[in-house]
Amino acid sequence: MVEIRIPNLEGAQNVGIVEIYVRVGDVVEKETPLISLESDKAVIDVPSPLAGTITEIKVSEGDTVNSGDLIALANSTSGSDAESKPEVKEDTAPDDTKLSEGNSEQGSALKRITTPAIPPAFESIPQPGEAPRTDTEEANAQEMGAKYHATPSVRALARELGVSLVQVSGTGPKGRITREDLSSLVKSVMSGASASVGAAGDFTLPLIPSANYSAFGEIEAEELSRIKRVSGPHLHRNWIGIPHVTQFENADITELEAFRREINIELARSKGISPLIFIIKATTQALKAFPDFNSSLSSDGKRIIRKKYINIGVAVDTPGGLLVPVIKNANELSILELAEKLAESSQQARDGKLKADEMSGGTFTISSLGGIGGTNFTPIINAPEVAILGISRSEMKPVWNGSSFDARLILPFSLSYDHRVIDGAAAARFTRYLSSLMGDMRRVLL
Repeated sequence: MVEIRIPNLEGAQNVGIVEIYVRVGDVVEKETPLISLESDKAVIDVPSPLAGTITEIKVSEGDTVNSGDLIALANSTSGSDAESKPEVKEDTAPDDTKLSEGNSEQGSALKRITTPAIPPAFESIPQPGEAPRTDTEEANAQEMGAKYHATPSVRALARELGVSLVQVSGTGPKGRITREDLSSLVKSVMSGASASVGAAGDFTLPLIPSANYSAFGEIEAEELSRIKRVSGPHLHRNWIGIPHVTQFENADITELEAFRREINIELARSKGISPLIFIIKATTQALKAFPDFNSSLSSDGKRIIRKKYINIGVAVDTPGGLLVPVIKNANELSILELAEKLAESSQQARDGKLKADEMSGGTFTISSLGGIGGTNFTPIINAPEVAILGISRSEMKPVWNGSSFDARLILPFSLSYDHRVIDGAAAARFTRYLSSLMGDMRRVLL
């Protein structure tokens, strides 16, 4: 049994342990990283001075240590080899930690093994088994403003896996990238849930460099809302991982608007039925006619999964950001039922009372900016859906009828679609069909 201790830290004191790589029972080789230490200047791995089995770990992540502190106990399988090295110290253990012959089958004394001294100034140099950073890698990282935080062993593992650390989000203390972060990314890529990043020849995005904005004038920093912090990575992943194409179209809703006003007067509704309700109803009919738009792409990218149900997600503007409540089986609901469902879920969204299951299961999403303004926009697909409809503000425009111009209420809308599943011709047919439905709602009855 041997003691493994902290090496000479060359004057550094109270150095933090940021990661422990081994567990009790692990078999390690000589130079296997045991723990990672972080000073004010660098992060460095402490390698094992021997080959053997870890029997006890004496430290925890977050502890601070100094030269000579005990790291772990181990059964050595390379005792003679370790003892032959001049930089490895071996002493008889103190009386209070010495094993008596009666407590050891071999009757051997507890030995103290100190790992090789860390170089002056606690420099972060390549550890045993770790290739030095190439000039190209260093230059690329500096050029991209890379500020990833990872231990030497994690950087070595990333090189072995072909992963660029600038693309990995660290979950460790202070945003440090851990082995688990690398493992999660690789599993995600292998399962097809995310695009491959960082491997040689793959497309990678440089990080946006930070700047000292206050040097140019007064600034104010405000934390993003919880909704934006949660939805941001989802939107970014969808924009990067899905080949978006957007089809733009107009619908003549002059008759629809006249009918809507007439119905609202007859029903004497306090808030009335909005144009969006008719658009939702028309959309459900279009999805039945074009089922590929109500589908998802399988994780391996080889199959289209068409849903037999139609659940419409409707983006709702709330004080904290956009939320998307889902109207389940929207195709089975009447205009009045849709109006009630949308009013109820929209109010719950604004009050922050939506439940998780009320925002899940969507098959198609509608984002409407008609009440605010704008002529056209490109909405981001809400994966795993394959398309999303964007509604802009309607406007009276002159339309040529063959002999003269008529004033017509024109609604511009846009359809963003996943080009892996839907081609341009299908998107054009879908939008034209949807336009005809909104132009004459009697077609929805067919």
